[in-house]
Amino acid sequence: MPTKSDVLLPTLALLEAASRAESKEDLLSQIAFACVSAVGCDSCDILYREAGDALVLRASSAFPELNNRLKMGRGIGISGQALVTDEPVFISKGATKVPNYAKYPGYVDYNFEALVIIPLHGSSPQPYAVLLFRWVMPHRLIPSEKRRLTDISSIVSGCIRSYNAAYQAGAQINRLGALSEVSRTIATSPYLEEILQLLVNLTAQQFNYRVCTVRLLDESRGELVLRATQAPAKAYQRKRAIKLGESIAGRAIAENRPIIVRDVQVEDDYIGHDLAVEQGLRSMVCVPLTLQDRPVGVISCYTSEVRDFLPNEIEALETLAKQAAVSIEHAKLAVRTTLMQEMHHRVKNNLQQVASLLRLQMRHSNYKSLEEALNDCLGRILAIAGVHDLLSREDLDHVGIRSIAETLVHHQQSQLMLPDRQIQFEVRGTDVTLNMSQATQLALVLNELIQNAMEHGFKVTQHGEIHINVEEKNEEVSVWVSNSGDKLPEDFDPTQVANLGLKIVDNLARSLGGRFKMSEILGWTVSEVKFPKGSSE
Repeated sequence: MPTKSDVLLPTLALLEAASRAESKEDLLSQIAFACVSAVGCDSCDILYREAGDALVLRASSAFPELNNRLKMGRGIGISGQALVTDEPVFISKGATKVPNYAKYPGYVDYNFEALVIIPLHGSSPQPYAVLLFRWVMPHRLIPSEKRRLTDISSIVSGCIRSYNAAYQAGAQINRLGALSEVSRTIATSPYLEEILQLLVNLTAQQFNYRVCTVRLLDESRGELVLRATQAPAKAYQRKRAIKLGESIAGRAIAENRPIIVRDVQVEDDYIGHDLAVEQGLRSMVCVPLTLQDRPVGVISCYTSEVRDFLPNEIEALETLAKQAAVSIEHAKLAVRTTLMQEMHHRVKNNLQQVASLLRLQMRHSNYKSLEEALNDCLGRILAIAGVHDLLSREDLDHVGIRSIAETLVHHQQSQLMLPDRQIQFEVRGTDVTLNMSQATQLALVLNELIQNAMEHGFKVTQHGEIHINVEEKNEEVSVWVSNSGDKLPEDFDPTQVANLGLKIVDNLARSLGGRFKMSEILGWTVSEVKFPKGSSE
């Protein structure tokens, strides 16, 4: 029979270990090492049950580097068998010779003679984990020793249950307060960007997440676009838009429910393993932002350790997501109302810009016919009109450069291309968004460069390509319009030519705070405009 001291001393050791734990993962690790000391075994592992009766290693005194990485399918190994049958396993010697014995991958040199596996139970009749004791040498497992190990396993299970109960009770109070704080703050802001930034900052702070991000749904492209994150890393802030069908966040929207990933560093479906490792991201929960079952976006929350998301935590995030979706829609409506009020002012400014262009055109007397002059006027007016049209369909008061370019290409192809010319267009790069002022000026720049490429780049050559490339790097936007047509003269200097379009481009580039140059590169005529993003209001 086990004596009181046989159980009391391990109990005290386990309670002391639990008192030092700072998290669930730390608790399990402390228990594994405490069991080695209390039991006198050579190693102790704790494997948790997952969906389909699979097992995942959560703590190990011998192989801590495999924690949350080693997974075994249903019934695999003696541990898997013990979980499925819900029966303890006692092997005094020759454990590695048992047919169902499974060695951990990469550790074939570790041989254990004796092992004991005991299922751990909580409130459910099914075991939620197994406790695995191992000895390098044979270990005598008489009835009293078996009872002692069973009693210690019960103490381990009690420590885990007590920790879970205390954590959940404290978390419930903290999360209710956090939920109230975040909801109240975002509800007071009328500005979309401010709402999104407040949402990620406060959620990460109040819920103790390492990283929190918000992606909004672009329905026309079927993409989730990153709009806010409190992650300081520039690489994270520049994460690309992701297609609905290729992402875990997209699955959260499609299924209209939170999706949990236990460890993003090893999850096959997760996009961005390298960045997750670099930033120390482990567990993730994606919660859809919906308004009356209509998807708005998704909020993704990451922890710095592998852990579970408790039901009340997920419930709090779902409530917060609904509040955020309402605030986002209200902000969009408020901005659109403001835009309507300001639209007449913008139209007035743009008409004045058209008037300035017409005056400049009047002083430029190189047109061969009135029709040619009117076509130039028409192109510039349509470029400005295109930005207004995109504004009504895209994201509030910001317009994407690729969207501008694609609109202008469509117009040039349908209206201005000569019937004997075969020119292929391609728009590539990042869809950098600009404010209304910059978007209008860049639309005029692109209109002139595309038209110049068509008219002067293909005077002799009848077929070829025109590429439009967009790039953003270190808050500087670069736009290239390249054509494979006629070569530039050897002494070509864009600042000296009497081409009205290029003069307009040079003036507009300067007003954007940037620069314009034109040159021949690898047989292509390349026009380049660079300017700092956000420099023109």
